Amino acid sequence: MYGDPATIRKILTELGDTWAVVGLSNNRDRAAYGVARVLQQFGKRVIPVHPKAETVHGEPGYASLEAIPFKVDVVDVFVNSELAGQVADQAVAVGADAVWFQLGVVDEAAYERTRKAGLSMVMDRCPAIEIPAL
Repeated sequence: MYGDPATIRKILTELGDTWAVVGLSNNRDRAAYGVARVLQQFGKRVIPVHPKAETVHGEPGYASLEAIPFKVDVVDVFVNSELAGQVADQAVAVGADAVWFQLGVVDEAAYERTRKAGLSMVMDRCPAIEIPAL
């Protein structure tokens, strides 16, 4: 299990409300679009991170985590597992407090590296499913 209840609760309620959602664009058919909307409904500021750097749900987008000019608390990852480890490493580099890999996104080595760096991490779970249960 890559997300014990205590870690899930900590990320969703204690670590801050600014979430960078990597892979978020204006494509309404993608899961990231709906998940970002749910996070906003629960008071999270959702920052789109996508090569197109589009404004999504009223928030301006950025092409990379490094381009965001303010602190990000949580990095929510909607990229395939092969790319997710690089995003987790970038989250560590920019000083995020936590990384969340979405359903189906699994990289055990990245999970270990991220936790070893001191960040909270959840993998293969969805915050839009978890947050209403809190």
